[in-house]
Amino acid sequence: MSALPATTEAPSTLPALLAQLDDTLADARLSDDERRVLVHTLREAQPPEDGLRQLRNRAFDLVRTRTADPEQLALLKWLEGVVRAIDTGRSADGSVTVRSQAFFSPGTACLQAINHQLRSARHSVDLCVFTLSDDRITAEVLAAHRRGVSLRCISDNDKEFDAGSDIGQLRAAGIPVAVDRTEAHMHHKFAIFDGARLLNGSYNWTRSACEFNEENLVLTNDPQLVRRFADEFDSLWKELQAPR
Repeated sequence: MSALPATTEAPSTLPALLAQLDDTLADARLSDDERRVLVHTLREAQPPEDGLRQLRNRAFDLVRTRTADPEQLALLKWLEGVVRAIDTGRSADGSVTVRSQAFFSPGTACLQAINHQLRSARHSVDLCVFTLSDDRITAEVLAAHRRGVSLRCISDNDKEFDAGSDIGQLRAAGIPVAVDRTEAHMHHKFAIFDGARLLNGSYNWTRSACEFNEENLVLTNDPQLVRRFADEFDSLWKELQAPR
């Protein structure tokens, strides 16, 4: 195929960059000219971190749609995991623009923040929540699962069988669930999306938290915080999955 147009005018919007990325795959190779022009347009457009993440996701999606062999798909998933680990492990020294937001209830701000992140997830979601009984959130979790997003959920046994608890729905849908069955509580309320974004706060994932309680959530892409919470999740997951 022909190289990307050698123009000094860079695409100014993310859709243009995505389209340019699509064009480079026509012959299943990235030529030196295509790479140079892609680097040039990225430097000119200077997309934010979320835009760069979308470009990375699109590249993986393009390859995934052309890959049918199970071994190749497994290798692609491995590569995705490595790229996410590298992105997450970068220090917040200017290589990543750290963005954080705070949300409060009562009101729908926390609910909307959770559901927006669930809808935006492309690869993975790790949920670590004391309880889950808000059907509006559960619907988005199940929708992400149907899209092929890799999900894991950790919860607490004392809340698993509460009236209205949706943990059983997740398990029945095939989502891996680990439950703390000790006398103490697994009282965390945090979630990690695509290994890059963290939601954490007092907010229980219930209707009462949305409609009545004074609660909070913080959303951040700070790599150090994301990594710390991801390590805690993995530690809990390993512990709670172990035979008792």
